[in-house]
Amino acid sequence: MLPRRLWRRDEAEPASKRTGRTGESLAEEFLVRRKGFRILVRNWRAGKDEIDIVGRDGEVFVFVEVKTRSKAGLVPGYFAAVGKKKKEALRRAIKSYLRRISARPLSFRFDVVEVTLHAPEKERILHYENIPLFPKNFRVR
Repeated sequence: MLPRRLWRRDEAEPASKRTGRTGESLAEEFLVRRKGFRILVRNWRAGKDEIDIVGRDGEVFVFVEVKTRSKAGLVPGYFAAVGKKKKEALRRAIKSYLRRISARPLSFRFDVVEVTLHAPEKERILHYENIPLFPKNFRVR
């Protein structure tokens, strides 16, 4: 067996990670080509918290969580499965991102993109816009 440092990335990476990366790539392509987004960054990290995609939809900053599932693992309405802990992590990461950029946006929102992988030539992508994540009076300090 080869030492871990000599493994190819795809051999060392768990299938779930590869599935996630594939879903994020498909979501990014969908947002750019079909929705006209400009992608600013992918997989932005603040400590252990991560934002899958940060983009712009016109003048609005959009923070996107991507959920990828195989057909067999599909749970209808999966976007609702962004649970309490994940929402807390996303709020922390978004606050950190907004604190670190020089020109804060006038408005931003949180979206979820659900990618279902049927076969390489046949994916289903659903885009849920403006999912409630912050209270109306939210302020970045």
